[in-house]
Amino acid sequence: MGDYQVASVPGDALGVAQLELGANPNALALRRPFDPIAHDLEASFRLTRFADLKGRGCKVPQEVLNKLVEGLQQDYNSAQDEHAHFMHMAIPRIGIGLDCSVTPLRHGGLCLVQTTDFFYPLVDDPYMMGKIACANVLSDLYAMGVTECDNMLMLLGVSTKMTEKERDVVIPLIMRGFKDSALEAGTSVTGGQTVVNPWCTIGGVASTVCQPNEYIVPDNAVVGDVLVLTKPLGTQVAVNAHQWLDQPERWNRIKLVVSEEDVRKAYHRAMDSMARLNRIASRLMHKYNAHGATDVTGFGLLGHAQNLASHQKNEVAFVIHNLPVIAKMAAVAKACGNMFQLLQGHSAETSGGLLICLPREQAAAYCKDIEKQEGYQAWIIGIVEKGNRTARIIDKPRVIEVPAKD
Repeated sequence: MGDYQVASVPGDALGVAQLELGANPNALALRRPFDPIAHDLEASFRLTRFADLKGRGCKVPQEVLNKLVEGLQQDYNSAQDEHAHFMHMAIPRIGIGLDCSVTPLRHGGLCLVQTTDFFYPLVDDPYMMGKIACANVLSDLYAMGVTECDNMLMLLGVSTKMTEKERDVVIPLIMRGFKDSALEAGTSVTGGQTVVNPWCTIGGVASTVCQPNEYIVPDNAVVGDVLVLTKPLGTQVAVNAHQWLDQPERWNRIKLVVSEEDVRKAYHRAMDSMARLNRIASRLMHKYNAHGATDVTGFGLLGHAQNLASHQKNEVAFVIHNLPVIAKMAAVAKACGNMFQLLQGHSAETSGGLLICLPREQAAAYCKDIEKQEGYQAWIIGIVEKGNRTARIIDKPRVIEVPAKD
């Protein structure tokens, strides 16, 4: 299976999925959780077994990545100088190290905003996995305040370890989830690439052509701003704990601090959170004059906060006081010793919330507005003070237990 354009090649090798792709965007409300037996698969089928690493736990460590992109950065800087001369500095070129690349186009006043992402299955429901993957790709656009996506491509790796039956059940469901999420975002999937691979992978590319007033360059934090987070932490802990229900030696380690019911509720809360778009959070950044944002994903809350702080124009530092965490997951993380480092801010998140710098007088109204529109809370978690472009979490942060899904 090679490149495909969903719009123009109706009879290709992905024909099996074409019907699935036209699914109802509200299907999530109507559907039941994935049951392997209902699809003639073994009761023991688990999508997460088709990769050895999960979600954003597969990221190359941040300090290694910074070294790897140094060469690209130098080329990029010299291209930047040349480009600036050509464009008369009308639009800044934003690239390596931030959530999206922003490229000025030859056509007056427009720029291309683009991002790509892919990872491995971290939940066992293929449809939800597709939704989460799409939400995660779009999240980088939303972190830049870009709320409209013009086009998406889908990237799929079908595991060589899947039987034909498993493939024919699972892949169309993943594609349907991805497509439904794209429809919810007001965009569509027009093509992509499908390959076979030892591990199952899912991701995509999101692109938008826009004017400079449609994005928010994330470099304007000022002393006195506050930091707002729009989704709870703890998704990695929740999906791991859920998998351990099948692994007695792991389960025995955490069952003293959490019940099976708590774990199931936390897992569903995590799935729900990861599949939720950051689109409204992004739109409200414009309304409440945000000074910059990032999304919280593979490098954990602190990693992304540090990255955002390092790009600020002003001499500021971010200090985080509060950690909103999916109910009981802080206790699970503690019971696992140093494995997750959730309370230290290093636990990987997948399709996490936006971390936003807002003027202090606007932040409470932002949180109230997002709750009114979405029915989900956002939290003021820290402050911006004078400093040397670093971020830290205080010694004993306040853990806010965010209720799990009933």
